[in-house]
Amino acid sequence: MGRGRQKAKHTKIARELKSYSPSVNYSALERELGHHSEDEYVDKWADKYTDEYEDEKA
Repeated sequence: MGRGRQKAKHTKIARELKSYSPSVNYSALERELGHHSEDEYVDKWADKYTDEYEDEKA
């Protein structure tokens, strides 16, 4: 007999979650994650390891 009330509660919660949209401060999130406007695909360590590898080959 309690199934109707339980289902109604779950439906209410599902509707609230569906319409829930938190406000996100994307600029603060970007700063926290350390995103830089530089070229993202440049490997800053490549020169160091390339030089060591060439020294070992020689």
